[in-house]
Amino acid sequence: MADPDEVRQESDRFSLRSSLLVPASAERAYAVFTGALADWWVREYTWSGPDALAAIGIEPRAGGMLYEIGPYGFRNDWGRVLTWDPPRRLVFTWQIGPDRVPVPDPARASEVEVLFHADGPERTRVDVEHRYFDRHGSAAEGYREALTAGWHELLCRYLATVARTA
Repeated sequence: MADPDEVRQESDRFSLRSSLLVPASAERAYAVFTGALADWWVREYTWSGPDALAAIGIEPRAGGMLYEIGPYGFRNDWGRVLTWDPPRRLVFTWQIGPDRVPVPDPARASEVEVLFHADGPERTRVDVEHRYFDRHGSAAEGYREALTAGWHELLCRYLATVARTA
């Protein structure tokens, strides 16, 4: 895993912002974030769990789903792509509630925006903002606090994956 100090985070009541530099072009950084989710996502963070998870991914288009496939081909959709703009921007809904129950109504889901800023030919700043936690109701602030650690781990693993595959 990457050095934890390489992922910077700040937050306010209903938003979490993370930033990191990855050793890859914006195109490669976007491709690893969206196309190699199974290589860096923490399997324990899925509904299927590490032993039963068959696949995890993002359908590469606006309107596409973020999903996992578990035992017996059971599919759980946990987000929807709102903006697909490689290699610059990705926005998706986060349709997982604080109690880990699916949130079918996108108007009650939080949102994640990922921006890829080229910082030279083989270096990209990746900014991730998970926002609108208030849509999750009374547990919003606690959920944002819990996901602060979760996103930190995910982004450290993402950085390590980009570095390993550069």
